[in-house]
Amino acid sequence: MLTGLRRRLDRFTAERVGQVRVLWRRSMQLRVVLSTLAMSVVVVAVLGLVLQTQIADRLVQGKEQAALIQADISRQALERDLARIDPDRDGAQAVLDDVLDRLSTHGQDSGSDGLARGSDPTSDAGAFDAVLIAGSDTVGAVPGALPTVPGGANVEVSAGPAEVIPPQLRAPVLQGFLATKYLTVASRGQAAPVPTLVVGQPVRTAGRNLQLYLLFPLSAEQRTLALVQSTLALAAGVLLVLLAGISSVVTRQVVRPVRQAADVAERFADGHLDERMPVHGDDEVARLAESYNEMAASIQSQIRQLEEFGALQRRFTSDVSHELRTPLTTVRMAAEVLHAQVDPDDRTGARAAQLLVDELDRFEGLLGDLLEISRLDAGMAELGLELVDVGAVVRRAAETVRHLVDETGTPLLLDLVDQGVDQGGEPGEPVLAEVDPRRVERILRNLLANAIDHGEGRPIEVRLAADDGALAVVVRDHGIGLRPGEAGLVFNRFWRADPSRQRRSGGTGLGLAISLEDARLHGGWLQAWGEVDRGAVFRLTLPLRHGERLRTSPLPLLPVAAAPAAAEPGIHDAAPTTGTALPPPDDDGDGGEAHDADAALPEPAPPADPGSSSVVR
Repeated sequence: MLTGLRRRLDRFTAERVGQVRVLWRRSMQLRVVLSTLAMSVVVVAVLGLVLQTQIADRLVQGKEQAALIQADISRQALERDLARIDPDRDGAQAVLDDVLDRLSTHGQDSGSDGLARGSDPTSDAGAFDAVLIAGSDTVGAVPGALPTVPGGANVEVSAGPAEVIPPQLRAPVLQGFLATKYLTVASRGQAAPVPTLVVGQPVRTAGRNLQLYLLFPLSAEQRTLALVQSTLALAAGVLLVLLAGISSVVTRQVVRPVRQAADVAERFADGHLDERMPVHGDDEVARLAESYNEMAASIQSQIRQLEEFGALQRRFTSDVSHELRTPLTTVRMAAEVLHAQVDPDDRTGARAAQLLVDELDRFEGLLGDLLEISRLDAGMAELGLELVDVGAVVRRAAETVRHLVDETGTPLLLDLVDQGVDQGGEPGEPVLAEVDPRRVERILRNLLANAIDHGEGRPIEVRLAADDGALAVVVRDHGIGLRPGEAGLVFNRFWRADPSRQRRSGGTGLGLAISLEDARLHGGWLQAWGEVDRGAVFRLTLPLRHGERLRTSPLPLLPVAAAPAAAEPGIHDAAPTTGTALPPPDDDGDGGEAHDADAALPEPAPPADPGSSSVVR
């Protein structure tokens, strides 16, 4: 249970992180605002730290100066009061307590003279505690002990909280120096210890010197510094919010025209050639909009010219093809008459008559292909959809090229058993699909004729398979193959890998181009793969139901490494091979391009030079 909860939490976290990354990549305004805030936080933090340090230093320096002035005033007052008193006589403790009380009272009285802390504006050090020590010269004697030896020369007497004075501070005072130290002392009326500035100095009397220590709590400075810190934090927060708002507004003024330009460009790319950007003002964005509008107008004009030229060219081709049919029919009739009347013993005349009939057949086929290409280019082609057995369509296509198979002695192996059971039937059931049988048969006829032309008399394999949403027909030859980069060119009109190579099928050079357009009409794919001396593979993938979107193909495009078994010339039904069930398509719902399933099949990788592969949709 904990494992499942952890997985769900990890998945939720990954989704949120992915959404944040997508938002970060797609929103320039967000990036600018967050970058501005990040840099502002650094700047505000540095400035706040500097200001806080400067203020704290000034507070401490002012406190220390006032404390030194107050300590000097207190020392002078004590020296006047203790000028005739010997602290080594009996009753020194009472004298010290009395003097210390009067010193503390005067220190807290802002209206009295002499020791009044308000008598000098520069000596306003605030409330303080005082400690008087009259003792031995040995640091570390017990404070507050009464003299037990006559004269008490080596006994220390103190008044006030002498226990808080550390030996490190008393040593220089005993030597007659002024000393200061910062301590943490639990003062009267304070729940917790507070930082305290301690100032110590010697005081001359009628006998030996006394040690005077004044303790100045820094609680007021602490409160002042806390107030400064809270003020700086509040000001920093307000400043960051203002900076975020300002950067957002400024960035929006720049990003909004860019977004409008992107939207206009997308609509223009979708075919709305009249889309233009609004022009406001004379700034850089306005100049960009004007330049874009001029570019769009120029592209629109050129596209219209190309469309008109293309329409004129298609119409010209169609008209020429139609006009050539009548003279072609007349020439064919004359050629047939000549061919029938030629003397069989006249080999030259018979050969010429036969060549004339063959070329007329090829010319007629070329005219038919040109008419078909013209209809496809003009968008006038229509599908005659029927629910047919695709295996039967493949057989009819194979029968149409039987004469080529017999002439070249090429074995044609047919594997028309459906390997998939995703349709709910048993293996071997016919593959039923909603297609135009005439166009599908023409595609397969062109693929078979092309394979025979380039198969070098080696076996040609035709395989049919289907899954729950698509069917695939693979035609593979073992001939000269394709060089790298040629797999994407085989569907070009009148393209030939080797112009000097003779076509046995008498093709027109438009067969594969028409086949590609027929596959697109069905919403399918026509793909090619080839490698030099390993042959070529053509795969036709069509949806079982018209209008459904293809995501995977039931058959791999890359061939297996094993060579085909020897077969006699002719058309044969090959033994069914063992297929591999494909995993379900990765329907991520992103609306992207359909994915090929070749990588999911356990096909061996091609050699180091894999030849060329193309996916034409």
